[in-house]
Amino acid sequence: MPGAGTGLAVLASVADQAVSAFTNIVVLVVAARLSSAAAFSVFSMVYMVFTVLLGLNVSYVGQALVLERGSARVRAACRSAVVFTAGAATVVGAGMAGGLAFVGGGTARGLAVLGLVLPVVLTQDGLRYCFSALRLPHCALAADTVRLLVVVPALAAQPQGAGAARLVAVWGVSALPALVVGGALLWPRVKDAPVDVGGYLRRGHLGRRFVVEFGVANAAGQLAVIGLGLFAAPLAVGALRGATTLFGPMNVLFNSATAFGPPLLGRVRGTDDKVRATAVLGIALAWTAVAWTVVLMLLPDHVGRRLLGDTWASSAALLPASGSQYAGIALGTSALLTLRVLRPRATLPIQVVFSLASVVFLLAGYRLDGVRGAAWGLCLGSALKAGALWRRITSVRRAPAPATDRAEADVRAEPSAGPR
Repeated sequence: MPGAGTGLAVLASVADQAVSAFTNIVVLVVAARLSSAAAFSVFSMVYMVFTVLLGLNVSYVGQALVLERGSARVRAACRSAVVFTAGAATVVGAGMAGGLAFVGGGTARGLAVLGLVLPVVLTQDGLRYCFSALRLPHCALAADTVRLLVVVPALAAQPQGAGAARLVAVWGVSALPALVVGGALLWPRVKDAPVDVGGYLRRGHLGRRFVVEFGVANAAGQLAVIGLGLFAAPLAVGALRGATTLFGPMNVLFNSATAFGPPLLGRVRGTDDKVRATAVLGIALAWTAVAWTVVLMLLPDHVGRRLLGDTWASSAALLPASGSQYAGIALGTSALLTLRVLRPRATLPIQVVFSLASVVFLLAGYRLDGVRGAAWGLCLGSALKAGALWRRITSVRRAPAPATDRAEADVRAEPSAGPR
C-alpha cells in the first residue's frame, strides 16, 4: 500500500513540524510573558542568531541530505551528517562562549550561553533531516515531542523577570532528553554505515551552494533585522519577531514542505506533474496564510496580550504586512521546492538578487515608515522573489537539464547496497 504509506508519512511529517513550531512558539511566548519588552528584545536577538546558525546547518547538511537516494547512501549520509553537525557546532559554540564570556552587556552574555548549548540544540534539530531522508518522520515526531514536553515545564518554572541568559540556558539544556531519544531511534538504522565527514569539506559539496543561497535569502534579512536592533531601534526586533511568532502555524507547513517534500516529490513521475503538484501546494499555502492573517486580526486585544505580553501592541500593527509576506513566502517555497528537485543549481542567481533586494526594501521601508515600513519592505521582497522563481520554472520545463545536474541526479539515485 504505497499510497497509504505516503499519506501516513505526510501526516507524520506535518505533525512533527507542528510540534517543532509549537515548541518555538512556546519558547518565545513564555520569554515574552516573563520579560519586559526591552528584555524580550534582547532574548529575540539571541534567538535570531541561533536561527541564523540553524539555517546554515540545515542548508549545508540537511538540504543536501534529503536529496540523497539509495538505501546505503542515505544511511551513510545520515551518520556522517550527525557526526559533522556535532563537531562543527562544538567548534563554533566554543568560539562564541570563549570570545563573549568576558564581554559586558546582556546580549553578549546571552550569546555566550548560546555557544555553550549550541552542540546540543543543533544536533538535536539535525536529526529531523536524517529521519526525513530515511523516510521515518514518525521518529522525528517522537523526539520532537519529547523536546516539547521537557522545554515547556522547564521554562514555565523560571521566575518572573528571568534574564535572557538564563532563559537561553534552560531552553538549550532541555534539548538533551530529545537528543538522547532521537539518537537511540537513529542508531540501529545507521550503526553499520560508514562515516565520511570529509565529504562535507570537499569541493563540490552541494551544501555549499545551499549555504550561499541561505546566506543571501534568509540570513541577510535576519542579520539586517539584528543590525536594526543593534544600531537603530532594539524594540523593532521584538515587534518583528513577535509578528513572526504569530505566524508559527504557517512556518509548520513551510518547514514540512522543505524538509520532507523532496523525497515525496521525487516519487511523482514527470516534470509537468511535479510542477502541477507544487503549484497547487503553493496556492493552498498562500490562501492559508491569508485566512490565518484574518484570524489574527480578529483576535481580541486581551487575548493577544496573553500571547505576547507587552510586545502584542507593536506586533499586531504589523499583521497586514506580515500576512501578505507569508502569502508570498508560500508561493516562493513551493517554487523553490520544485527547482530543488528539478534543477538544484537553478535557484542561486534568483536568491542572490531578490534576497539582497529584500534587505534594501527592509531598510528603505524602515527609513520611510519605521517598523511598519520595514515589514512591508520584507513583503515586497518575498513577492518579487516568488514571481522570479516561478518564471524560472517555466524556462526549466522547456530546456533539458545540464549535464552536471543529470550526473548529480544519477549519483543520488545510485541503487541500494542493502536493506535499510
